Amino acid sequence: MVSGTEIRQRFRVNGIVQGVGFRPFVYRIAVAGGLKGFIRNTASGVLIEVQGESASIDGFSRQLRTEGPPLSKIETVDETTVSCIHEEAFTIGASGEGDEVETLIPPDIALCSDCRRELLDPSNRRFRYPFINCTNCGPRYTIVGRLPYDRPFTSMHGFTMCPECEREYHDPLDRRFHAQPNACPVCGPEAILLDASGEKLDVPDAVAGAAAMLREGKIVALKGVGGFHLAVDASNDEAVRLLRERKGREAKPFAVMVRDIGIVSRYCNCYPAEAAALASPEAPIVLLRNRGTEGLAPSVAPGNDRLGVMLPYSPLHLLLSVDAPEVLVMTSANFSEEPIVTDNLEALSRLGGVADCFLVHNRPIWLKCDDSVTIELSGKLRQLRRSRGYVPAPVFLHEGGPVVLATGGELKNTLTLLKGTHALLSQHIGDMKNYEAWKHFEQAAEHLQHLFQALPELIVHDLHPGYMTTEWALKQSVPVLGVQHHHAHLASCLAENRVDGPVIGLMLDGTGYGTDGTIWGGEVLVGDIAGAERFAAFEPMPMPGGDIAVMQPWRLALGYLFRSFSVMPELPFMQGKPAGAVLELLGKGISVHETSSCGRLFDAVAALSGLRDEISYEGQAAIELMHAAKGETGTGTFTHELREEGGRWTMLVSPIIRDVVRAVRQGSSLCEISRMFHRTLVSLFIDIAGRASEASGIRTVALSGGVFQNALLFETLVRDLETAGYRVLAHSLVPSNDGGLSLGQAVIGRSYLAGKYKGIH
Repeated sequence: MVSGTEIRQRFRVNGIVQGVGFRPFVYRIAVAGGLKGFIRNTASGVLIEVQGESASIDGFSRQLRTEGPPLSKIETVDETTVSCIHEEAFTIGASGEGDEVETLIPPDIALCSDCRRELLDPSNRRFRYPFINCTNCGPRYTIVGRLPYDRPFTSMHGFTMCPECEREYHDPLDRRFHAQPNACPVCGPEAILLDASGEKLDVPDAVAGAAAMLREGKIVALKGVGGFHLAVDASNDEAVRLLRERKGREAKPFAVMVRDIGIVSRYCNCYPAEAAALASPEAPIVLLRNRGTEGLAPSVAPGNDRLGVMLPYSPLHLLLSVDAPEVLVMTSANFSEEPIVTDNLEALSRLGGVADCFLVHNRPIWLKCDDSVTIELSGKLRQLRRSRGYVPAPVFLHEGGPVVLATGGELKNTLTLLKGTHALLSQHIGDMKNYEAWKHFEQAAEHLQHLFQALPELIVHDLHPGYMTTEWALKQSVPVLGVQHHHAHLASCLAENRVDGPVIGLMLDGTGYGTDGTIWGGEVLVGDIAGAERFAAFEPMPMPGGDIAVMQPWRLALGYLFRSFSVMPELPFMQGKPAGAVLELLGKGISVHETSSCGRLFDAVAALSGLRDEISYEGQAAIELMHAAKGETGTGTFTHELREEGGRWTMLVSPIIRDVVRAVRQGSSLCEISRMFHRTLVSLFIDIAGRASEASGIRTVALSGGVFQNALLFETLVRDLETAGYRVLAHSLVPSNDGGLSLGQAVIGRSYLAGKYKGIH
């Protein structure tokens, strides 16, 4: 019977509400309130109907909005009154299918405290089970094929639950109710240890066997949540050097996995915000200031005053860290510029000459997903690589609009799909320089559209005609738009901060195709998402040999000297180099590209000062130049000048180069040169921001581009801009480097579809 005082309310809930324990939470508060009805997942969110006395429903509605599982995130709740029906109880219904996907898949989440306790409890049936999880933790995005997020649509579909796991899965009061990866040693995935040839090793415990290999100085390839890692004892310099040799990674710093947060402080300064990030459900790599890394192999992070640190975030990683040395190098299992390896057979094939053994398992990884990398700067945790733990959680936009897909850039590639007020960024894809990266890009593009059932009205790409992402966009049967690289950086910063603009934008990076066909990278833009004026730029300088000069900064240095001096000075870095041949090319203008890049200016100064004449990874010279300053800028500056021509300002580079040469000849230390160079740039940017503000009346400055990964430059500039009374916008949710570029491209695309786009002028 239906009581005459009963009412029935329908709730449609949208947000991160699947796979996070939301249905059992709703079940508990409904039953506690004496309500009847149901809840079920749909492709468009969660549908709830409750029936009972008005006061009880009011209480339910209040709890629904203000309480909830720790990993859930409610974005919208639509509540309507419907007709009462006869029901006996509140039930959890089977998932349904909707016409349009609006719900959000949760990211892959680190092991929760409850599962950690069970994992290490000898009396628990999941003791040392490497795949323990519940609704509060475990893999999500990397195992899901489509919505709704239910087990048949995940990579767990091939594992049939045992009676005990089945009971947990169907008990609304159990922590594992509808935990889609739920399993145990009886019915779930298993870990296996293989030798270098792929033969199974006869060990009682695969993880313990891998840990023993690590203690012996061996290199272990292990299959994690989003792909394989290569691990080695971080205190064993010989083993770390061997890993570098086999992987072909000459000098780029390795990340490390530390057993627990207490051990981290032995090696690094770890402040509360950084410790909180390490221990968060997202569990990213955090770049911490090292304390000399005593006890670690010098070859872990050579020439670097920060160490990339993470804590064990999966049960397999935790078990390994308990048995193995307390600090392990933990680096993505790939060769330079290639995507992370995910498949067992692929790992054996591609890593056979690198790893001494393989710790694998039989739960498929459906989506590659690298570890995220973060850094705490100016009071905020900031993304350097946004991937596992954060993807596919959306960046929420100021307003909605048409579906747009953006393809990002050539380096540090990500894609962005705009749907409603959600900007859905892909995981880190990497550098589009090889076939494996291309396949990863295509898979990510297809999966974003398939998973969120969104067909774009427009595909946006970079202006560079030679980018593989541009080539892909032009082959699709959808209208396309090419947008300028640095305008996309500006738009990305505005979109993340939900600011309409206009603003003064300092866009500083290594490479971006300009509207004039030259290489930009030191740009001052004034404008908004719809369009911007190129108010100022660095003085163009020659890059002899084009891209080869990026890997050989001594060539850049010669180009900068050639443009800055009428008579070429002799400097130590030229010794043993074919300087004459390069100068001949410069004189004839053969194979010479013009660039206003701030990143290339860093490279040139690093070479001029004798720090680094060749590099083995992107940004190495600039990173080492920053570290040479030892965290300070000092007060002195080199000469910096501004010149106005035809309403556009040029930030002159030649006077800086001449002063750097003078300092080198006078015997100034590398530390002194680096400090003065950083202070010079800050002073120059404050000066040009002031002129832009005077011309426009704008008092907000946006910072974007890969150069702002430079902690010393970023923090000093932010402080000085704020002291001067500017509002400063910067990135924290997405990277300032090209990993955030696709977000800016996408929102520019919406501006174009709205008829507002004006481009760069």
